[in-house]
Amino acid sequence: MVLATKDYTHFLNLDLKWYNGQNMTANKNFFYFLLFLSMVAWGGSWVNMKILVDYDDPFNLIFIRFGIAAIAMIPIIYLLGHSFKIDLKSLVVSILAGICLISYMFCFYYGTKYGTASLGGAMVTTMIPIITFVILIFLRKRKAGAKDIFALFLGALGVGTMLNVWKFDMQSILAVQNLYYVSAAFLWAILTIISAKSKISPIVFTFYLYVMSSFIDAALFVKFDEIGSFDKIFWINMILISFGATVFANAIYFLGVEKLGAAEVSSFVFLVPFCAILLSFIFLSEDIKVSIVVGTVLTLWAVKLLNNIKIFKFKSVR
Repeated sequence: MVLATKDYTHFLNLDLKWYNGQNMTANKNFFYFLLFLSMVAWGGSWVNMKILVDYDDPFNLIFIRFGIAAIAMIPIIYLLGHSFKIDLKSLVVSILAGICLISYMFCFYYGTKYGTASLGGAMVTTMIPIITFVILIFLRKRKAGAKDIFALFLGALGVGTMLNVWKFDMQSILAVQNLYYVSAAFLWAILTIISAKSKISPIVFTFYLYVMSSFIDAALFVKFDEIGSFDKIFWINMILISFGATVFANAIYFLGVEKLGAAEVSSFVFLVPFCAILLSFIFLSEDIKVSIVVGTVLTLWAVKLLNNIKIFKFKSVR
């Protein structure tokens, strides 16, 4: 799950060479449908996690999720004809990124445990590109013009609206779930910037990211004797979050960047927070709060301004 934008994908070095365009036989409408399903999977991952938190601790869930995802990516990378070779720098980057991913998942877990999936799915996904932009300004990788300053103000206004800061209730604003959600967005922004240092294909790097996350998690945190037998509800949600949101959605997104361009695919990612809100309403009976919807629209507008995104201006699949 990530709200990527034109510049955001540029930071990730998504100069994808790993897909042979001649193998693309589906028409553009079908490919757009796959992108739509990917966004639903990313938005739905917040619902999946809200259900999974009742089954086990965060570290056991992290190990199971990314262990499954890493194994599932092996045949995909093999079929795409990619090499599993990794240079030392990219290996070190994958380890550092793995630590960030574990930390992010920890906040993801407790944010959804104590809060609502709709707020998390809306706030975290919209805050990530904004926080990334701010960090890059401090690192002097980006310069902020008047439009950018206005967009950042708009983003802050949107987040404030989601948190209902206008009620001036500090206990509510600083609720533990809100702190976890803000921390999660910050950690994913750091993960994004770190991952940009990798010199290998994004899909191969993602594989090593999942491997390293699972290995570090297993070595330091997982209590294997506490991993029990789970019912079908657990496995349905674990499969959806592992295969759907983690493998399928990422693969389709990377392919979309290659075939359609980062700017066009970025417009689809605007669906993620709304999918999270709607699916939380359908499956978790969470209220659709006006403050969350309005705040989401404001932050998405900020992201659009920051990265000059043209929403849903489709072109043919190459």
